[in-house]
Amino acid sequence: MNKTLTIQQRNDVLRSMVKLIAAEKVEILNANKLDVNNYNGADLAMYDRLKVDDDKIEGMMLSLQQLIADVDPVGKELYHFIHENGLKITNKSAPFGTVLIIYESRPDVTVEATGIAFKSGNKILLKGGKESINSNLKIVELWHKALKKNNISTEWVEYLNYNRTETQAFLENPTQKVDLIVPRGGEKLIAFVKQNATCPVIVSGRGNNFIYVDTEADLELALKVIINGKTSKISACNAVDKVLINSNLPNNALFIKKLIKKLIEFKVEIFGDAKLSNFDNVSPYKNEDIWNEEFLDYKIVIGSVNSSEEAIAKINKYGGGHSAVIITKNNETANLFMESTDCAAVYQNASTRFTDGGEFGLGGELAISTDKLHHRGPMGLQHLVTNKWFIYGDGQIR
Repeated sequence: MNKTLTIQQRNDVLRSMVKLIAAEKVEILNANKLDVNNYNGADLAMYDRLKVDDDKIEGMMLSLQQLIADVDPVGKELYHFIHENGLKITNKSAPFGTVLIIYESRPDVTVEATGIAFKSGNKILLKGGKESINSNLKIVELWHKALKKNNISTEWVEYLNYNRTETQAFLENPTQKVDLIVPRGGEKLIAFVKQNATCPVIVSGRGNNFIYVDTEADLELALKVIINGKTSKISACNAVDKVLINSNLPNNALFIKKLIKKLIEFKVEIFGDAKLSNFDNVSPYKNEDIWNEEFLDYKIVIGSVNSSEEAIAKINKYGGGHSAVIITKNNETANLFMESTDCAAVYQNASTRFTDGGEFGLGGELAISTDKLHHRGPMGLQHLVTNKWFIYGDGQIR
């Protein structure tokens, strides 16, 4: 398992997997139907992520086809130096080794994330949630078929069918070497993994994204971007939870009333700060902790700020480090906001819903990292590698 498979071998497995998903689509949908019927939770976002339909199947196959078309991320020369003593020193990209992906509810992760980790030369350990067990086991069965078809060991993709206690024990004292853990899910899952893991963890999935409406905003554009960010997919980590409106915005009250009306049309529950909770259909919130909260639901908080600097400070204090937007026609104001806001992705006049590996041209994504090490934002194929130094000499000593 230490030897990296050739790019031909890795691509052949991915090609086989595309064909198997197409051939066994009905079986995948049937397995998923069992999971959906068994799910009795009230979590709307969890349910949305759990359900597999024809579109999601197409998305799974497309993500693998894009991976096949992408260049090999392993063995890229990152740096080269010839020492004065003749040593030839090269730094190249290299696989991590074994990547453990812990995730909730999303069977498409079992395809997309596994494909990314596999093409980047890593062995994959999968720990999915109990709510998607039938879907995940069916997809892992297909991965094993794809590997066997190409005379490659099924050990490259392994499913850990553990309960919470067993998972904790594995994280604290792994029964096999694990080089990197990527938790994908809610804050409780991320906190659980970080607390118990004994190897590096890339934090992924927390949103709590902000939109700031500046004094020089195009107000129709602002409405369109806010409504899209909040309502187009509430289960996504790139959805919007908070809106800050500059108190000096011309026609401020009229814009706020229009925004409230639009949000109510989409059945969004609206909370406001001391200034904005005076508007009809806006509820005051109980305490400031709500600014920290990621909703993954039809809820939003709207607040008033007196300047861009105040908006930046609020976002940097409460935001999840994922995505933030400024709505303004003033490019200078936008640049200051974008450079000063501590997020993986910053936008001028566009929806946060684009923070996604596919939308950023990466094909798919393993995760959207809100950490700064070792990568930030959507993690695609080219990011799931570490590096290694190769030094060639002819007897040099120091």
